[in-house]
Amino acid sequence: MTESVIVQEENMTLIILRRFFKHKLAGIAVAVLLLLIVASALASLNPYSPTDQDPTNKFQDPSGAHWFGTDELGRDVFSRILHGGRVSLAVGLLSTLLSIFVGVVVGSLSGYFGGWTDSILMRITDAFLTFPTIFVLILLGAFLREQQLFILQNSIFVVVIIIAALSWMWPARLVRGLFLVLREKEFVTASRAMGGSPWRMIVRHILPNCVGPILVSGTLQMASAIITESGLSYLGFGVQPPTPTWGSILSTAQDKILTAPWLGFFPGFMIFLTVMAINYIGDGLRDAFDPFVIHAE
Repeated sequence: MTESVIVQEENMTLIILRRFFKHKLAGIAVAVLLLLIVASALASLNPYSPTDQDPTNKFQDPSGAHWFGTDELGRDVFSRILHGGRVSLAVGLLSTLLSIFVGVVVGSLSGYFGGWTDSILMRITDAFLTFPTIFVLILLGAFLREQQLFILQNSIFVVVIIIAALSWMWPARLVRGLFLVLREKEFVTASRAMGGSPWRMIVRHILPNCVGPILVSGTLQMASAIITESGLSYLGFGVQPPTPTWGSILSTAQDKILTAPWLGFFPGFMIFLTVMAINYIGDGLRDAFDPFVIHAE
């Protein structure tokens, strides 16, 4: 019996992978995102430091020596783009994982137990949804950086906490809706009749059936988080100098767009490319986990 279940799970995994890579743009997007991750991870191999200044080489055009040119302080833009990718990708991933975790916990409890639990948790969720996001992001960014806690002295953690605190509501509502449907299914009713505990039914029976929608939601969350981090850094409330980020690099280029267009083009293009790749991966995951498509296979 156990071997049969394992075989069925392996077959389902293969079907999902095959469905995903049938989406050609999703496959290309995976390759692009992996390339960006590897390039950012190996940024230290670049001969130029992202913070070293060379006033004699200010505003150098892209060339063999400086692939993306230099900025107003003579810093190598290519090195700053690679190091900025570390921050943007890390913030996007960590804030997404944190927001998905909180959203899944809240949505699961709300959807499964219902009643007063559902009412309280959903009213809290609705309250968070009413916050004016950009203003709260700026306010929290300014407030948390003033705190004396050691972990908050690194503004990367500050941005992760801020973005996650204002984005967990959407996965929470998604998971709640899925639980409201799945808790009435026959396999849940049977498990309940056999004396299964609520936590076992949530973790072992219902939550695994929500993986597909949660993953798709996660890709949208990550793309949104990268844009949010870039926007905060552009406004000066995100990750603080001297740490480079795509948003902060773009901010310094706003008054040089005509005289040194490469300063704005490259960070803007990296944000666009990353977000597009993540969105196409989300499209591929949506197709891969489509229950009607998988059933047809």
